Amino acid sequence: MKAKYLILGALALVLVACEKGFFQTESPSAMDVAVFKSADLTEQAIGAIYNTFGEDKSFRNRLCGGYVAMNTDIEHCSKSEDKDYAAYNITGGTGDLSTSNGKDPWAYLNSAIERASVVIDGIRANSDLNDANFRYLLGEALTLRAFCYLEMIKYWGDVPACFDSFKGNNDEVLYSKKSDRNVIFEQLRSDLKEAAELMPWSAAIPISKAANNTGRPSKAFALGLLARLDLMYAGLAMRPDVFTEGGTRSCHVQYNVKDAGKRLALYEEAAKACAQIIKTEDYKFKNSFDSIFLDLCHDVTDYSQSEWIWAMPFLDDSRGQVLALTGNKISTNCAGALINTRSYGSGNTNNTKTQAMIEIVPTFYYAYDKADKRRDVTILPWTWEYDDGSGTAPTGYVEVTFPGSKAGEKKVYQKNSNAGQMYCGKLRIEWMNRPYSSNEDGIDMPILRYTDILLMYAEATIGSKEGNGPGDIDGISGQQCFDRVRQRAGLPSKSLDFEAIVDERAFEFCGENIRKYDLMRWGLLKEKLEKAQKDVYDLQNALGDYSWRNDTIWFHYVKNDAYAQNGHAYVFDRFVGLEKGSTCPPDYDKEQGWVAKSFFFKKSGEVITPIITPADWYLYKEGTNIDMHQYWPIFDVNISASNGSLWNDYEY
Repeated sequence: MKAKYLILGALALVLVACEKGFFQTESPSAMDVAVFKSADLTEQAIGAIYNTFGEDKSFRNRLCGGYVAMNTDIEHCSKSEDKDYAAYNITGGTGDLSTSNGKDPWAYLNSAIERASVVIDGIRANSDLNDANFRYLLGEALTLRAFCYLEMIKYWGDVPACFDSFKGNNDEVLYSKKSDRNVIFEQLRSDLKEAAELMPWSAAIPISKAANNTGRPSKAFALGLLARLDLMYAGLAMRPDVFTEGGTRSCHVQYNVKDAGKRLALYEEAAKACAQIIKTEDYKFKNSFDSIFLDLCHDVTDYSQSEWIWAMPFLDDSRGQVLALTGNKISTNCAGALINTRSYGSGNTNNTKTQAMIEIVPTFYYAYDKADKRRDVTILPWTWEYDDGSGTAPTGYVEVTFPGSKAGEKKVYQKNSNAGQMYCGKLRIEWMNRPYSSNEDGIDMPILRYTDILLMYAEATIGSKEGNGPGDIDGISGQQCFDRVRQRAGLPSKSLDFEAIVDERAFEFCGENIRKYDLMRWGLLKEKLEKAQKDVYDLQNALGDYSWRNDTIWFHYVKNDAYAQNGHAYVFDRFVGLEKGSTCPPDYDKEQGWVAKSFFFKKSGEVITPIITPADWYLYKEGTNIDMHQYWPIFDVNISASNGSLWNDYEY
């Protein structure tokens, strides 16, 4: 059973009991010393941190999917209205992300950090740290706080450095000033190294409900997070030239650390952290790429059976919209009852859909090697649709007949998309084992998996594009770690260098909320976005490297009623035309299940228009300074309530 958290509502300093999993009793006040004399009550205090993750406009929805990690050179936000946050054109106030009642991403991340600090201070002052249970719980709180702080730096750059809990009478803590992020990096390095000493590997965690559970951190997650932090810290970032209280417009992309020797030490620390995990948990590397994501959809939280080192836990069918926002698209009108009951509940048919905020930049399909097994798991050029079979075409329904299907029958079917609507297929509704209704799917949010450890290790050994890494550590070959990832994908060995890492991480982690922050720390965000935007328009117009581009795609339907609760289901078993050199299949017959469609143009009456145009499809707003606006602004509502302790840089 997954250890999940149901939001019950609480103030920041009141601990929240969980309805199911390992929090079952009423929680006393966080300021009660007695809480930290009991491991069970302290564990409930940890639950208050997780509680914030499931709130509206927290990780439940706004801090996953298309809001935080797009656009990139491989991922595009599908949200047609008010998508300036993804197009690097966001302003200080946003109705979608910021409200006047403290229910916004900034507030929830700060709340999680404060709750973690309450637990950390409480355990240090009152608990018996000779007890393995308390040692684990302290390590868990330190790790969760570090995770939340790193998320804040990813979204906003410099944020307040506050590592003391609020005692009720300390305005310096209540109104902590925005600080240079390097101060936070240094504290988190110390915290995560301590957490890695306090926590054992997952199987040896002394608390039974946390042991062998992908939803609870272990030594591996603390070490993996440390490696992620070190690579970020050693890398580049948009920063104020001089940290200035009140804000400055003088900012540019630069190293977080000017000292080359310090950057080498960070790469070495990252490599050593990953090496510890590789030596102990190499069994976690899955043999097949698709099984990594099937495990999430199947609610597999057995740590020993999963590649996931930590996946943020959500409550089944009640909290969490990870699949709804990042999975493959399913039409609003595709009634839930007609997708197999193992994967989709009936619910309200106005809500039974996945919104699919992540679209794949169409040129990325062509970037994959044809033999790469990851491509067809990651990119789906189709969506789920429904024909109610009534023949009367009620509002929102259109009767569809295609080869192999019949008029007047109820059917779900895979509908071909176009170049501007290619979706991420790593999470799919048909892969689920349990029903759900509405858009609260409860799929755990992917955070860190073992393959990332292998690729971070390989990267750390070579360092940045200057090649300033420490080389192999502890007898572990960075080249071999890199090759293992490619071999699983069905690809041959490739020389390990910086450009190879940049490419391989794109192919491996597309759609997992990683690419934007990789590009930022490499100083490549602007360069890659500009190139991708030009390439997309060249692809649409068959220019330059895409002069060979063919417009027609061919796909073949077969009936597979395993996808239908009632009625029928039709799915593709062949899809031809997207690859260079594709021609009409020799067995093409429009009477035998084959359909041919235009992929780059749409027709309305006699008017033919391109699918991708600068006015309708773009990765960044024209005239936007991509580098300067790679972070969100701190929202107006948060600045107004900060008593002067917060401000914006980066021309906001």
